[in-house]
Amino acid sequence: MRMAELYPFGEAVEIGSLTFTAEDIIRFARDFDPQPFHLDEELAKHALFGGLCASGWHTSAGWMKCFVPFWMRECRRLAAEGIVPPNLGPSPGFTKLSWLKPVFAGDTITYSVTLTGSRALATRSDRLINTILNAGRNQHGDPVVRFESTVLEFV
Repeated sequence: MRMAELYPFGEAVEIGSLTFTAEDIIRFARDFDPQPFHLDEELAKHALFGGLCASGWHTSAGWMKCFVPFWMRECRRLAAEGIVPPNLGPSPGFTKLSWLKPVFAGDTITYSVTLTGSRALATRSDRLINTILNAGRNQHGDPVVRFESTVLEFV
């Protein structure tokens, strides 16, 4: 089965949700984005966003944290139905990353993927390149992150 046979073009599929705690926000920021509004609740109150918020990189990493278990479940589900799942490889990259709204401590972000394109590679007829719109919305339905990515598929 190919990815384009599994997921109709333009149809968003929820892949999971993640709640951002103050402790997780601070832990991630300490290691990867040590800006005051990600590290200190008191300082964050007086900064641009008005409260402790997750790094955009943390919000983006949350998408991957949800995608990998989602894809593993999908592969198990398809195998149980006697269907060979798409053989996905690595992603050659992403574009158009946008952090649309801050993610505050206590926010739950629900992530999704939307297949937007699939084409054969000109140099390798045994591979496809799939284009995917990835997104996350908070518990109020507000978009907080969006980016386009590509993923190889071996056929």
